[in-house]
Amino acid sequence: MVKELFNSFIHPWEIKAMYNLKFRDKIRQPKKPLVELIDGLDDRDFCYTALTKVSRSFAVVIQQLPEDLKDPVCVFYLILRGLDSIEDDMDFAQEPKLLLLRSFYEKCEINNWNIEGVGDSEDYRVLLKHFEKVIGLYLSLKPSYRKVISDITKRMGNGMADFAEKKVYSLDDYNLYCHYVAGLVGIGLSGLFSASTLESPMLETEERLSNSMGLFLQKTNIIRDYHEDLHSGRIFWPGEVWDKYSSEIGDFEKAPTQASSMACLNHLVLDAMQHVEDSLEYMSMLHNKQIFRFCAIPQVMAIATLAKVFNNSKVFTSNVKIRKGLGAKLMYYTNDMSNLRFEFHKCLLDIENKLNPLDPHYLVTKNKVEYLLNITSKEWKNPYYGIQYKLYRMVS
Repeated sequence: MVKELFNSFIHPWEIKAMYNLKFRDKIRQPKKPLVELIDGLDDRDFCYTALTKVSRSFAVVIQQLPEDLKDPVCVFYLILRGLDSIEDDMDFAQEPKLLLLRSFYEKCEINNWNIEGVGDSEDYRVLLKHFEKVIGLYLSLKPSYRKVISDITKRMGNGMADFAEKKVYSLDDYNLYCHYVAGLVGIGLSGLFSASTLESPMLETEERLSNSMGLFLQKTNIIRDYHEDLHSGRIFWPGEVWDKYSSEIGDFEKAPTQASSMACLNHLVLDAMQHVEDSLEYMSMLHNKQIFRFCAIPQVMAIATLAKVFNNSKVFTSNVKIRKGLGAKLMYYTNDMSNLRFEFHKCLLDIENKLNPLDPHYLVTKNKVEYLLNITSKEWKNPYYGIQYKLYRMVS
């Protein structure tokens, strides 16, 4: 905590946000393993306890939602997390794994169904071992919510099974894989928002924008996680891109500052940036303030991460993350469309400042950034944001 405070010393709003996150945030991750917390928990309590263990960040973000949506979104996340954990378990035999991925949506309709010994970590194994509790809460939801969750689980499970038997090579493969693991999440959330009647029923028909918003998050994570994924024996960078710059995917780690390594990294960032405009268009369609915050926080964290990894050789040798103070600030102060555009604009300026004229995609990236800077400058130019902007430019 002291180190993070020092890192944010010249950013007072970050320090205030970190204080709020640590002392006012209602979500606390239990120190005990999930297996020691199960006794006495009903279905709902188990789901929210499990959520804090498998993803504290999502457990915090979900608190932004209206009460009527918290349970459906919590269950939606845990079902997809269970599906993802099955996919990631390298010790699970291939044939039964593929069958389970394709039929998982059916298992969620069976009272008391669970599976033991499956999962890529202890908490995930406990989640799946007691999955009947997740199913119990799922079966208590309104039929309109269950229909959305079941449909997305079916589509995602089949997509995961398809990609279990092939690698991501082409950009089409890359986009399709990201659709299955993240774009469908965006589509499902739009369906839940519409089913709640808190957003327009037309929102669930915006599959292109919902998908693109999910792809923006997933591609950013894939770029950032190069080093971790490489040492976990998996890689999601599309071969169609990286083999233009190297004969082996691991060569970038051996020569992280080499021009070809940086060109490959920046090429993938440019690809991810194609989703920024769609993300902002989707966000502008949301009317409920709580739903807006729920969606805005991951999006603004993604653009901040993209700015951090752009032209940053550390991506090849470590797990690059934004400052915790910056993350806390974005989480607490992204409240409306003007602020969202303002934060996107600042991150795009960071990318612009790191552009390298020697990069083979310099002109394309420069034009893209300038176009997005123009889009994001339209709503925030008022005295309040003007002062913030000047202060930001002074310390950045």
